[in-house]
Amino acid sequence: MDKKIVDKICSSQNIEYDELESLLECSDDEMDYLAEKAREVSRSVFGNRIYLRGLIEISSHCKNDCYYCGLRRSNHRAERYRLTPEEILDCCETGYGLGFRTFVLQGGEDGYYSDDVMVFIISEIKRRYPQCAVTLSLGERSEESYKKMFDAGADRYLLRHETANEAHYKKMHPENMSLENRKRCLFALRSIGYQTGCGIMVGSPYQNVECIYEDICFMKELKPHMIGIGPFVKQSDTPFGSFENGSVRMTLLLLSVLRLIFPKVLLPATTALGTMDPLGREKGILAGANVLMPNLSPVSVRKKYALYDNKICTGEEAAECSVCLERRVERIGYVIDHGRGDSPVS
Repeated sequence: MDKKIVDKICSSQNIEYDELESLLECSDDEMDYLAEKAREVSRSVFGNRIYLRGLIEISSHCKNDCYYCGLRRSNHRAERYRLTPEEILDCCETGYGLGFRTFVLQGGEDGYYSDDVMVFIISEIKRRYPQCAVTLSLGERSEESYKKMFDAGADRYLLRHETANEAHYKKMHPENMSLENRKRCLFALRSIGYQTGCGIMVGSPYQNVECIYEDICFMKELKPHMIGIGPFVKQSDTPFGSFENGSVRMTLLLLSVLRLIFPKVLLPATTALGTMDPLGREKGILAGANVLMPNLSPVSVRKKYALYDNKICTGEEAAECSVCLERRVERIGYVIDHGRGDSPVS
């Protein structure tokens, strides 16, 4: 791989299929050069600031049966729970006291959280903490539902598209789910006014270079404010439990590529990356990421939100140890920004 490819991607904010194919086979030295360029781009937009989001995993119930997810409906070994509105608000109170100014409410597609319930929760968070941002990650809902939650004060919505390749999508999901509807949801969120996030699992079963290229093309069409990518980590009680985990190296490489193509996007160093590598989040930041999402969920439920095997759920990924996380970030030359950290994408 010629380093000129990296320079070309950096200047054009675009990538061709053959360039991506070449990048995915690059040497360690070439990957270091790619990461260096990604850091330069990230610092030119965000400085050396890393934004924190307080993650609240509100429910492990899900109506869907995605083949890769530990929360899938057919996984009878999953421990199910759901937080009450009062418990969610308690998490926000704790997080606010720790300095968090963005709360991410994430969960399976759980019918308990109707529009009325969500409107109450969002409105109450905004009433108590008007300067804070509310991010939702609750899967596919109707455009009307998204609009009600937005009008109640929700600012951002994360909905990984998982793959933009139709054949790949069908291999990862049951017949009642469709890529067409997933895309419809994302474009609806964007048009309503949410800061919108999409994303993929790197190294998911049946993924190939063509799939990843189509993902990037879809992202360019969507123009997301946030892109969440992490390595695929198997969950033993799913149909994909026998597959190999995704690659940390590939994830870091793609983080750098995405930073070059989308300079202003918010790019998390994910929990999955930290699960696969003890220094995964630091490596993610050094590859161009600029967001961390410590866990604000009650300690009693953290292990129950088992999307995949061996998910880190105690220790420095937890919000209570934000000082530990701050030190880790400072050791690699960055600082924690305790503001809302809004996306500069228009």
